[in-house]
Amino acid sequence: MTVIDSLTQQTPFNFRCRDHLLDVQQKTWIVGVLNVTPDSFSDGGRFVEPEAAADQAMRMVEEGADIVELGGESTRPGALPVSADEEIRRILPVLRGLRPRVTIPVAVDTYKPDVARVALEEGADIINDVYGVRGEGRLAAVVAERGAGLVIMHMKGTPQNMQIEPHYDDVVGEVSDFLADRVAFAERMGVDPQSIIIDPGLGFGKRSRDNLALLRHLAAFHRLGKPIMVGPSRKSLVGEVLKLPVEQRQYGTAACVSAAVLQGAAFVRVHEVRPCAQLVKMLDAIRRA
Repeated sequence: MTVIDSLTQQTPFNFRCRDHLLDVQQKTWIVGVLNVTPDSFSDGGRFVEPEAAADQAMRMVEEGADIVELGGESTRPGALPVSADEEIRRILPVLRGLRPRVTIPVAVDTYKPDVARVALEEGADIINDVYGVRGEGRLAAVVAERGAGLVIMHMKGTPQNMQIEPHYDDVVGEVSDFLADRVAFAERMGVDPQSIIIDPGLGFGKRSRDNLALLRHLAAFHRLGKPIMVGPSRKSLVGEVLKLPVEQRQYGTAACVSAAVLQGAAFVRVHEVRPCAQLVKMLDAIRRA
């Protein structure tokens, strides 16, 4: 048994999100990211029309996405927040159009309790909170009430200030401690322990060397006993290393996904599903050999 094998044994076998039970030891699950915003760093404006967004979501499913995630507010560095009403206006038509057409879990990327409540009422299965259930816990309570899945991500600061000279003495330890605290909080608020995923938050309040260190030592997060999600797709860490613009970062993204999967990440968030699906299938085969 390898060191990584022994670490991943601490991760539960199943992740529950409403009526779905995903075996996180069986395979690596691919989350197709669909931004229905005009200002996303990656594909802002391409899928603001509900029909175009729903078509893109179906394309992701056909290409191998196991989960489709909708985002109605950009969280790129410097992005300004939008109201809950505006976020609902963006995601609701897409969610309503998509839900009857797919049987896989649908996630919504939001930190607002009111948005989460509406999304779950309309059939979403997972809430991805980039703020890591900070605050008074209303979002965690909404998730718990509906029996939904919850992704708890680490972010230092807010999108408006997170990249203004972030500093860590021990990025792996500090991010791990934050996630452990937020997991315990979510469970106190009633979220099923089997319904929580952790995400170290690549690119959210981190320097390039911090992001690389988190990827290099991702296996350390297995001590928290939760499935790990990683979202390196087209991020600035790839651009800084390779000196490439957003649209040319697919190979760098693949390298980051490979590093994560080989250290036991259970979920990877990507914009380009087809090449990632093939990559992950091959990596899973290597891990099982």
